[in-house]
Amino acid sequence: MIGPSGEQVGVVRTDDARKVAYEANLDLVEVAPNAKPPVAKIMDYGKYKYEQAQKARESRKNQQQTVVKEQKFRPKIDDHDYETKKNNVIRFLEKGNKVKVTIMFRGREQSRPELGFRLLDRLAEEIAEFGVVENKPKQDGRNMTMVVGPVRGKGKK
Repeated sequence: MIGPSGEQVGVVRTDDARKVAYEANLDLVEVAPNAKPPVAKIMDYGKYKYEQAQKARESRKNQQQTVVKEQKFRPKIDDHDYETKKNNVIRFLEKGNKVKVTIMFRGREQSRPELGFRLLDRLAEEIAEFGVVENKPKQDGRNMTMVVGPVRGKGKK
């Protein structure tokens, strides 16, 4: 058993440990049930739970949230529209977000997937200093997708 101020008390019967905890107006908490003999500690359990929650909240706050933004293109996109959407992709990458680039095919465009591959390759080349291709372009139904992640050390401006 471990006492209320953290000192080692030694091996104590359960009833005696409960009595000591009750007299100190604290709780008897089993901290190592698999040990031989099991280790119990006299503490304020409500305060202990609160401190554990605070630690968990603090560790969650330090984790980085990865956000996946999406930018949609068409295979026969105009140059000006392409530049605008490319700048959006660059802006997302500079903020540290991943970008899912989608090319939407309609009608007969589906029979020409090489247009989509060419467009995605061109985009990947032009944004190479801001992002790296994480998932290569792949066709799934009417859409072709590629995921681009920010270059490490460049994000979060």
